Amino acid sequence: MGLDEGPREYVASDYESVLKTWTRSEQLTTVNAMDNVLTVTATYESWDFRWAYTVRYAEDYRLTVDQRHSLLERSLAETREAHEFYVSLYAEKHKWNDLTATEPAWIVRLIDDEGTETAPSDIHTIKKPNAIELTYFPYTSPWRSSFRITFPKVRADGRPTISAAARWFGLRFAGAQGNEELIWEVAPTAHEFSDRAVTPRLN
Repeated sequence: MGLDEGPREYVASDYESVLKTWTRSEQLTTVNAMDNVLTVTATYESWDFRWAYTVRYAEDYRLTVDQRHSLLERSLAETREAHEFYVSLYAEKHKWNDLTATEPAWIVRLIDDEGTETAPSDIHTIKKPNAIELTYFPYTSPWRSSFRITFPKVRADGRPTISAAARWFGLRFAGAQGNEELIWEVAPTAHEFSDRAVTPRLN
């Protein structure tokens, strides 16, 4: 799985396979009670994912060429500012679903295998998922709570939140009931988060 930037040759029908590539799902089950206390599915909105998403969205909404390019440029630019995840989860008790609570049942962190651990800069609750969330993130459902979770690209000490040497990065959900990690492995040749400008193009 590559984190590299650059043009892609996607068509709208590629979206489902790209979504699968960038999506992880895990369940946390207590050993004693065998209860499923937390089910989490998350999509990392990488450069690669955003390219495929924009192509599919542009096709579905019949955007003009100019509209497509404008949407793609905005979306790709966001990947240089932050790491963003679309997250949908189900907890054993409904109140445990709220990641924005004053005392949440679950604390979420961005982690990598170099020991970097970062708190979110923003957690946005999607209170009523609309046609876009339900269609483009089909694991969204009325029984789950959905969020967009944003992490900074660089920590306060100047280190990247995903190390250039990382072999994997992920999300850790931890709380009194236990902890679970969703892991994305990184291709050996794709560790650099380039700052160079890339001119998006759509076929």
